[in-house]
Amino acid sequence: MSKPPTPRTVSITQPLIWLARGGRDLWRCGWISYLHGLLMAAFGAVMLLLASDQAWLLAGAFSGFLLVAPILVTSVYAMSRALERREPVGWPLVLKTWLNWQHGDFIKWGDEHWNLLRFGVLLATAGTTWVVLSAVLIQLMATAPISTPTDFLEQVVLAPRGFLLETWLFIGGILAAPIFAFTVITIPLLLDRRITVAQAMTASWQVVAANPVALAFWGALILSLTLLGFGLALLGLVVVVPWLGHASWHAYRDLVDVSGLPGWESH
Repeated sequence: MSKPPTPRTVSITQPLIWLARGGRDLWRCGWISYLHGLLMAAFGAVMLLLASDQAWLLAGAFSGFLLVAPILVTSVYAMSRALERREPVGWPLVLKTWLNWQHGDFIKWGDEHWNLLRFGVLLATAGTTWVVLSAVLIQLMATAPISTPTDFLEQVVLAPRGFLLETWLFIGGILAAPIFAFTVITIPLLLDRRITVAQAMTASWQVVAANPVALAFWGALILSLTLLGFGLALLGLVVVVPWLGHASWHAYRDLVDVSGLPGWESH
């Protein structure tokens, strides 16, 4: 019988070590990692272009990027795992990650199958819920209709009276915190081990409960680097996205003991 994953305790500064290890993996993997970042930057550019004149679509595009990006860089986690195991890193590994990560069980459906897809649907639902709730909140509390990013800037960010921006950010933080807690190690755990989505999310929550300050710091680093990547005309995402992907693998390895869980190799 498999043993449930066990959370570990790390120091407050451990996220900086994850970034250092992620940077090392980024350097070792080279252009394959950077290509992931380039594709994600192009994806972000398309979303921003389509939503550039609609405030709520723009908000949805950014929040959607934050939620979907960890799923789309699954092969980056796989590359860091391969480096850890001293296995070759290249296109065959990337293709295997996306086309055969369940070792040929393409048509099977059960608690341990298609979990990345299931989890991706959960993230998309969470992101959509936040956009809808924030739109309702802003429209109810704003003094004038808001439809464009300029309206949002004038009526919310630069509003001379009231606490609309503070309220919006507070509610957003309340919603974002549990999403982060349920996702911080979930995707690499689902990739690495035979485990259900519910078990992986529970393990992620337990990890955050055991390391609230360190993971709050980690979340702040992720958000800050992502904003920096967007701020550098999206070109910063070419480096930031794979860097955070590699670092997230090392976060997973440090934060939870999965030695009692079978890997997909044992399937």
